[in-house]
Amino acid sequence: MPQPADRLQGTLDLLVLKTLTWGPAHGYAIARWIEQITGEVLMVGEGSLYPALHRLEEREWVEAEWQLSATKRRTKVYRLTPAGRRQLRAEASSWEQFVDAVTKVLKTQERPA
Repeated sequence: MPQPADRLQGTLDLLVLKTLTWGPAHGYAIARWIEQITGEVLMVGEGSLYPALHRLEEREWVEAEWQLSATKRRTKVYRLTPAGRRQLRAEASSWEQFVDAVTKVLKTQERPA
């Protein structure tokens, strides 16, 4: 049976884009927010998160800039672009349709014809 990490892979871009609607954030903060909001059901590892952030940056859905953290360490901070907001709306709508369809199948009590 697939583990939550397997399901996370297909939705990580959507989750990252949504996370960035709250404002610019560095990678660790993005991962922690997703983990916290899901009650740690979805655990985002560096091996998945950073390739996703690079992919989103290449598609110009996020922008990144180097900044100094409160501890004076250089950290890359990601920000949602207008194109990223449009993509988030499109992906969220598509995801909601998918979830509704799967829910219908799982909740049906009727035997297929």
